[in-house]
Amino acid sequence: MTADPHVPLSHRVPDLGALELLLAVARHGSLGRAARAVGVTQPAASSRIRSMERQLGLALLDRSPRGSRLTDAGALVTDWARRIVEAAEAFDAGTQALRDRRDSRLRVAASMTIAEYLLPGWLMTLRAERPDTAVSLLAGNSAAVAGRLLAGEADLGFVEGLSVPAGLDGTVIAHDRLVVAVAPSHAWARRRTPVTPRELAETPLVLREPGSGTRQVLDAALAAHGGLAVPLLELSSTTAVKGAAQSGAGPCVLSELAVGEELSARRLVKIPIGGMRLRRQLRAVWPSGHRPTGPARDLLSLTARDARPH
Repeated sequence: MTADPHVPLSHRVPDLGALELLLAVARHGSLGRAARAVGVTQPAASSRIRSMERQLGLALLDRSPRGSRLTDAGALVTDWARRIVEAAEAFDAGTQALRDRRDSRLRVAASMTIAEYLLPGWLMTLRAERPDTAVSLLAGNSAAVAGRLLAGEADLGFVEGLSVPAGLDGTVIAHDRLVVAVAPSHAWARRRTPVTPRELAETPLVLREPGSGTRQVLDAALAAHGGLAVPLLELSSTTAVKGAAQSGAGPCVLSELAVGEELSARRLVKIPIGGMRLRRQLRAVWPSGHRPTGPARDLLSLTARDARPH
């Protein structure tokens, strides 16, 4: 008759450690040798066997100066214990194989700025700590990152938007500023006064596409100033946005991380905006209720370590 799977185990079922000790006694023929085999003292082993006998309500061993011999009941219990321990060992080996398979790969999805300017350093450190883990990186906007995580196509994600996307949990790993930048030939590059939020809102800009974290932050910041004008250009990569702005097409709004080199080389000029701060949080995200494990957990730990003050 098949046992009802909904009936809980009796309180009389011993734990695995006690069953392993009983098997050791059966193999070695004495409590002393069994205790050494499982790494406990003889008094502790004796106490544990007696506790198991009380729990089961059965005498398992006949003790004598010459050693310990299984009773008839003890022999039966030992046979059953062997099956339980073998099943537990198979369970342990199976779950270890699953962990090994999980730990052999890491799929990361990240929004453009994080993928280009922060993740390379983190992944190099991770590779030094986990050389056998193969890492794949999928770059896209923040909406695409959320979609990949929810579809099970990534183990850990990084986004730049205003909040944690629906269906995900997350933690802030860094902060970032958006800057307005123009080519040196642009009229704003010669201004002596900051551009106002209203002027920025009314000016056609070179922007990332809707769904990007940069666009979300800018939309929210300019909502109180009439909202964004129809963009001059909408481009799906940071490099394309920078290239268009450098060519003189118009002002762009990008992460300070992304334009640092261009600003230093004067290929772009940073434009101050009066009365408005374009600041955002960078987050690590994962499906709700599924905290990262294995290499994903290690990568998350690296980002937290990197974010601490030095």
